[in-house]
Amino acid sequence: MKLKDLGEFGLIDRIARQVHKAPSVVLGIGDDAAALAPTAETLTLITSDMLLDGVHFDLNFTDAKSLGRKSLSVNLSDLAAMGATPRQFLLGIALPKDFSTELMDGFMAGVLEQAERFGVTLVGGDTCSSRSGLVVSITALGEQRPERVVKRSGASVGELVCVTGTVGDAAAGLELLRQGVREGFLVSRQLDPEPRIAVGVALADNGLATAMIDVSDGVVADLGHICELSGVGARLQLGALPFSDEYRTFCADDPYALGLSGGEDYELLFCIKPKHRDAVADLLAGFGVKFSVIGEVVKGEGIELVTPDGAPYQVVQKGFDHFQ
Repeated sequence: MKLKDLGEFGLIDRIARQVHKAPSVVLGIGDDAAALAPTAETLTLITSDMLLDGVHFDLNFTDAKSLGRKSLSVNLSDLAAMGATPRQFLLGIALPKDFSTELMDGFMAGVLEQAERFGVTLVGGDTCSSRSGLVVSITALGEQRPERVVKRSGASVGELVCVTGTVGDAAAGLELLRQGVREGFLVSRQLDPEPRIAVGVALADNGLATAMIDVSDGVVADLGHICELSGVGARLQLGALPFSDEYRTFCADDPYALGLSGGEDYELLFCIKPKHRDAVADLLAGFGVKFSVIGEVVKGEGIELVTPDGAPYQVVQKGFDHFQ
């Protein structure tokens, strides 16, 4: 069946029947607006992302279910970067009229599987037809106590720069997809990233991260946002960058280029006071997540990159930019 056979309201009803209500949702799908009951003494944090066919994804590379999971994950990652617990989300989607209901069902299965996994509820959105491929827009809402919200602007000179997991994997996975590879660790890191929600909330709740961002556009670009808003500079030790074995094999000639400028790993990049290093290690070990200290916050501006032999390193591209 094609969507033109199902119709817009048939599609909305098809989606609504799959959604489970949550205590925080007073009114969900069906009215002109949703009604939500916020948790007492918390702020609501809101983030939005768009994913366009041919820009953010290629349906020749990914299955619909993985695309659904990723579409929600990239929004949840933004909430994680501020230490917020995700609660609800809105889904806007534009589809070609000949888009199959099978693909749509697969996409929604991925979205709602990820939603159930992280305890977030679909409360509404919008649907329309598209003349230029699939467009997905998700707005996610989360909560955190005001004093625990972690911003990009809290870094101070002398603090350590840290990152969870490994970096560069998703960018390497994209290169492999373009070469015709459709499976493997690096490919999965590109198509189905893991938002670090529990880690982000824990770092915030324990007052350990002074500034935080998720690695969506690349380590250099994203750390640059922290430095700019905090009024500081940073020095990164490239020998400390965490790379997976698969990434090292793929990027044997130059392990730093993709690791520094490649985006979509959705790891957390954050700053901590040196005295909290052991506390962070113990906390993240409880989640089975590794982290690496990759540099320090310094006076001035910009980011200095230092190779293991002490030589300066220059990146060709600092990170992803939609208009460059």
